[in-house]
Amino acid sequence: MDGARPPREDWKLGVDIGGTFMDFCALEVNSGRIATLKVLTTPDDPGAELSDGLAFLGERDGLDARDINRFVHGTTVGINTILQAKGARLAMITNQGFEDVIELARLRMPDMYSLFCHRADPLIPRDRIFGIPARLSAQGQETRAPDAAAIAGAVAKARAANVDGIIVSLLHSWRDGQQEADVKRHIKAMAPDVFVFTSSEVWPVIREYERGCTAILNGYVHPRVSGYLAALEARLSQRNVPARPLLTKSNGGVMSAADGRENCVSMLLSGTASGVTGAAWLARQAGEDRVLTLDIGGTSADIALIVRGQPQYGTGELIGDFPLYIPSVSVSSIAIGGGSIASVDDFGVLRVGPDSAGSTPGPACYGRGGTQPTVTDAMAVCGWLGHSELAYGQLRMDRDLALEAVGMLADRLGRPVQETAQAILNIALSEMFVEVEKLASREGVDLREFTLMPFGGGGPMLAAFLARDLGMRKLLAPRRPGVVSALGGLVADLRGDFIRTIFAPLTGALCARLQASYRALSDEGQSWLVGQGHTGGADLRLSADMRYVGQSYEIEVDLKSDWLSDPAQMAEAFHATHLRMYDFVDPDGAVEIVNLRLAAIGAGPDPVMPSEPPGEARAQAARRVPVYLAPVRDIPLYEREALGCGAAFTGPAIVTQEDTTLTLPEGCRARVDQHSNIVVHFEGRTDD
Repeated sequence: MDGARPPREDWKLGVDIGGTFMDFCALEVNSGRIATLKVLTTPDDPGAELSDGLAFLGERDGLDARDINRFVHGTTVGINTILQAKGARLAMITNQGFEDVIELARLRMPDMYSLFCHRADPLIPRDRIFGIPARLSAQGQETRAPDAAAIAGAVAKARAANVDGIIVSLLHSWRDGQQEADVKRHIKAMAPDVFVFTSSEVWPVIREYERGCTAILNGYVHPRVSGYLAALEARLSQRNVPARPLLTKSNGGVMSAADGRENCVSMLLSGTASGVTGAAWLARQAGEDRVLTLDIGGTSADIALIVRGQPQYGTGELIGDFPLYIPSVSVSSIAIGGGSIASVDDFGVLRVGPDSAGSTPGPACYGRGGTQPTVTDAMAVCGWLGHSELAYGQLRMDRDLALEAVGMLADRLGRPVQETAQAILNIALSEMFVEVEKLASREGVDLREFTLMPFGGGGPMLAAFLARDLGMRKLLAPRRPGVVSALGGLVADLRGDFIRTIFAPLTGALCARLQASYRALSDEGQSWLVGQGHTGGADLRLSADMRYVGQSYEIEVDLKSDWLSDPAQMAEAFHATHLRMYDFVDPDGAVEIVNLRLAAIGAGPDPVMPSEPPGEARAQAARRVPVYLAPVRDIPLYEREALGCGAAFTGPAIVTQEDTTLTLPEGCRARVDQHSNIVVHFEGRTDD
């Protein structure tokens, strides 16, 4: 009987799912107890891994699902759908004469200096984009109503193409979305089984390409995300979890799962942004001010910068080859992960990714039926992995299976198997190296001033090699790197982003409009927080997209609400931001505001990280194991549980633990800090 139960515990649970594992990080508020876990995903039965994980936490840690009062979920389902090109089959209806907008994009090549550069195929090919007679003026006045017969013809062609959904994106709909809504209504009447999204309901921002591209991404991932979330909610209900599920968003905040089923684009970087949120919290706890994060899962590797202990935000983040134009934690992703498959192409060239073995069947060494060689198999062949159980005892690597898989590739290349495995790792690292260098160049940062923080199941196994190649001085491996993304869900705030396009010169005459827009945004933001179940105070953060008159693109400038009545103060803030970013300012230049933005934030929980007093401890290797270092050498293997605060050791070395394996190359020294992080310095590169 419930009356006989001891006093109820208060559990807050963060859960993150990737291509291979579902990660759990649970906090019991009253005692401060933390429980972590990884379970294999079940693609054939979405949500089953959640039930399995909750059952295991109940048996091992006494977590009663009825005591879960906060449930936050981060997922890479959306981004993996795009990276693997497995999204919905879509059509688009747009203005007649503007059918090529998506194909033309911004007429930019991804890399103008590469002879092998090519643009990705659009998610909607030209033959499924249909133009109709309809027009709004730039001022938002309807000059031609949508033609019903033309809509019917476009819908008939779309249905003949067996599409799952239709995107409606018309010119100037940021001014007034009614015309798009009318077209949507006609489509739903003719094709009720086809889902429809309009660009103005997804993200009502100026510029037709950016608005249309964002709507396309929303539709492309909608079926898989919606289906996954429906299964998630059903599983939680079956387990009697009382908490309403929350989802981590691309902006690092959280929202309700009900919102996520339609507003899919806001959670495209759900899992990746959650990881950066968790890493930023760990960085603040450890006193690290500038951090480069490296999150490697089974399918992808994600990198981000943390400056002054805070994630960096932006728009236009790349999801694979496609830009995302909603506010998001700045994360760059590449389709290289532990499960990425290595292959030899028709020209005899060794390649890694983008296809992944996922969790089913998974890497060959998992012994779950996989036969294709992966990055994880290459690590096992080289001897870095396979010396302990993985994923909290759920997996034990079979090196013989890895040797067999990589061996088939080695035979095709005519090279020894260990050399082939090392080549696979070198290619994976080089792909990550290029992406990190791109990020550093875009942001204008010196990576030698940053600490690399790896997490995810695969981050620690490759991070030290990448840090060495990048010339970085320091690496910090958290105590539980495999569940940092789940931790991010625990500490994330509710956060909603709202926008009004202004597109007008910054003059005194604009102030009344800005103030009215701010009031509307403020009401919308606070209403959204209430709808999410937030009962505390609201932190409203105001910013504007501003530029000099004549510039093509704008920069985001932080503002205060009381500045909206003072054009001079807003202009001063813009000039200061422009100077900081570009080392240039024109104090006499005319300024215009393109968009007014507001972030509505409801504070989440802020747990205290356990720490130990500084001290010295002996690092005692559990044993020595053979690793391919050209040639094979025996190196020490340490068990993480045995490494107390102050324990020091040098590379090459391996550190095993329940959720991941940390590998250290030669030429580095490691020490455990008071928060149980392993801090690694590279020889000849100190910042002390």
